[in-house]
Amino acid sequence: MSETGARQVMAVTFEEHGQLHYLRAHHGEYAVGDWVLYPTSGGAEVARVVWATEPSDDADEFPMCAGRASPGDLDRDARNRTARAEAFAAARRLVKEHGLAMKVVAVDVLDRPEGQSGLPHGNQGTQPQGTLVAIYYTAPDRVDFRALVPDLARTLQARIDLRQIGARDAASVVGGIGSCGRELCCSTFLKRVEPVGMRLARSQRLPNNPLQIAGACGKLMCCLKYEHPLYVDFYQRAPQVGEDVVTDQGPARVIGHNVPSDSVVVRDPEGQVRRCPLESVCPSHQARRQRSADLDHDQEP
Repeated sequence: MSETGARQVMAVTFEEHGQLHYLRAHHGEYAVGDWVLYPTSGGAEVARVVWATEPSDDADEFPMCAGRASPGDLDRDARNRTARAEAFAAARRLVKEHGLAMKVVAVDVLDRPEGQSGLPHGNQGTQPQGTLVAIYYTAPDRVDFRALVPDLARTLQARIDLRQIGARDAASVVGGIGSCGRELCCSTFLKRVEPVGMRLARSQRLPNNPLQIAGACGKLMCCLKYEHPLYVDFYQRAPQVGEDVVTDQGPARVIGHNVPSDSVVVRDPEGQVRRCPLESVCPSHQARRQRSADLDHDQEP
């Protein structure tokens, strides 16, 4: 393989609008929409290219693409998707029948032999005993599913592994649209979810009400954490609201901040309000030092 090919990176997903996974490109170029094989501990899985290959200095950090998916790979993937859908429906039905306070979020079918068809309907079927069905669920408390597991095993003709996950992990699996109007970060690009505290909200001048800054999972929005360094950098450079500054068009007073656009809103002596790029205003150095000290105090330990 050429050095150029080895340092090309592309992004793929296992589900439509699903989380991005990055691969080093194999021989040749890949286009958006191509079906490729993503190497996993359980074997190569079919994924679709959503971001064409491009050079990257971090290419060595990602696994190597196992090649293009063959028609046989696509058929196997379609059978596995059908198996997961049938197992998901059966699990939800049995949970409801047992009256358990748990919600089935996702199902994965593991150790599935080559060429095996979909999961059985009802209590009859051909699913091999060697197959493991992992069922991911959420629940407010501990669940006694001793009676549920045998029913699941008989219905699915497989070994059962029930795995409880938290609200954040459930949101990343299910997906959805956030309050910003975009797909959830955790279900697209955010792979590591870190703890988020109210101190981050206060340092970003957001409402001190968790309900107003909660994500789809009911927890504080993940973006408060990974966007925090941008706000720290902005407030260290920006003049405070109420501070007199000098702009390209003369003196003015800051009346607002706009961190995403790296700008401030000012009002001039004539009462005209306008937005100015941050580099075009001149705040006092003393106020800047005070802001830096305040932000350091607000940061999480």
